[in-house]
Amino acid sequence: MRIRHSIVALAFLGLAAAGCARNPAPPAAPVPAAPAWADDEAAIRGAIAASADAWNRGDLKGHLAIYDRATTFMTTAGPRPGVALLEEAFLKKYFEAGAPRQRLDFSDVAVRRLGADAALSTGHFHLTGGNLAEQAGWFTLVWLREPIGWRVIHDHSS
Repeated sequence: MRIRHSIVALAFLGLAAAGCARNPAPPAAPVPAAPAWADDEAAIRGAIAASADAWNRGDLKGHLAIYDRATTFMTTAGPRPGVALLEEAFLKKYFEAGAPRQRLDFSDVAVRRLGADAALSTGHFHLTGGNLAEQAGWFTLVWLREPIGWRVIHDHSS
């Protein structure tokens, strides 16, 4: 009988302790999954390829569509702010009568994730043809994910 009272008392104490314990926090709301990095990398590589295709069609605005309006472009005189100044410079130096003086292509493109909404791409650009000397160099593009997709916020080409 004594054992039965002890068991009942222990059960009562256990239930009382459980009732006094803090309720566990409700489960957190599910966090939407970030797009897979492979999808982001493909989007950035696709944007780079589309930019070169637009250039070669003579569509400078299409070429510049990868840039954020407030992008900076590094020059020997320092950063040039804004895509409008970039367009003006490209029209003067690389276009004539609405067409590019040379064909543009990219090689050795690498894309590296910097964060969920930031990336860095590097590569080699080539301007060829047009009975002009080939121009080539390396570029670095800093990308941010914006509501309309990935956009370049800084370009350093040399």
